Amino acid sequence: MPSVLPLGDPAPADGVLPKQARHGAAGRGFGLYVHIPFCAVRCGYCDFNTYTATELGGGASQDAYAATATTEVNFAARVLEQSGLPARELDTVFFGGGTPTLLPASDLVTVLQSAAGVWGLKNDAEVTTEANPDSVSRSSLRELADGGFTRVSFGMQSAVPHVLKVLDRTHEPSRVPQAIEWAREAGLKVSVDLIYGTPGESEADWELSVRTALGYEPDHISAYALIVEEGTKLAAQIRRGQVPPIDDDDHASKYALADGLFAAAGLSWYEVSNWARSPEDACRHNLAYWRGSDWWGVGPGAHSHVGGVRWWNVKHPTAYANRLSQGQSPAAGRETLDEATRDVERIMLAARLSDGLALDTLGPAPRRAVAQLIAGELIEPAQAFAGRLILTLRGRLLADTVVRDLLPD
Repeated sequence: MPSVLPLGDPAPADGVLPKQARHGAAGRGFGLYVHIPFCAVRCGYCDFNTYTATELGGGASQDAYAATATTEVNFAARVLEQSGLPARELDTVFFGGGTPTLLPASDLVTVLQSAAGVWGLKNDAEVTTEANPDSVSRSSLRELADGGFTRVSFGMQSAVPHVLKVLDRTHEPSRVPQAIEWAREAGLKVSVDLIYGTPGESEADWELSVRTALGYEPDHISAYALIVEEGTKLAAQIRRGQVPPIDDDDHASKYALADGLFAAAGLSWYEVSNWARSPEDACRHNLAYWRGSDWWGVGPGAHSHVGGVRWWNVKHPTAYANRLSQGQSPAAGRETLDEATRDVERIMLAARLSDGLALDTLGPAPRRAVAQLIAGELIEPAQAFAGRLILTLRGRLLADTVVRDLLPD
């Protein structure tokens, strides 16, 4: 999760949610996000809430973390019950980071089983962990699969050594196919993450990375433009002129190249930065975020959302562990979204999806913008005439512009 938390309102120590959170809860999906804040090395571009092993101790240490996260799982179950929400099984569970697989596989399974014990897992539940290619083994992936995981998302990022070096990635490109082979042997679905626009990455470098990733025949690919965040090592390097700045035109060219190669290989886009081999291979956990479902976020800095109530945990793992040890909510703050804000967020997120937005859910001013969006080749005209707003390739490249035109005045 981002390392800078919003302010919001104070969160109560008991974590109990306002009545608004109950409305319609029975009809909404429910997921769990588990943040594992540990990394072997902090990547130069990363602005997430992560820590190396030497930075932490006590209840925030790697050895103790599974027990600490399980404490929040149990706390969450009590809060939802005390808040009057109906019991719901988990549709999805996602372990993110950081590098979740720096913890022993048995620890990740322990947290998953604790969640399954208090809420239950649906029979077809999607259970994902992120992983670095050099942080798994054949046996650890088998243990994850045997423990209930169904999917692994590998942070490949690039197939080019000099690009990986700029990103401070620790794995060798040759490690990726081995890790994917082990995951498949274990029966896990496989996703790979790519980053484009790294300083010094040529178009040929990027094409090699895309073609290499496709050669592994993953079920799913995410491709993200590199964003240089203030306060990171990479931002300082660019400021000092040690590496060239990123370029928006370069990003657009590389996105279009990747989209064409993905489509030719049988992967379809379902969200601006995500492609899947079939609808069943789309990441259901992330779709739940984009569609406004409910989820509880476990871990320092993790965000949660239930029925229009959003909150976020304290950022530092030691403060997080201390609050839970005292029986208190680890939330640093929260906000209750009004209908206007929820509608804005619905438009912002749904417009990025391949099934788009129903035009009759937009207000008069946004609907008047449709003709201009068609003329600008930003949305599919046939779909618009049929009542849905779906982005073209050009529209995906300019998604923020489209969204601005769709928001109420």
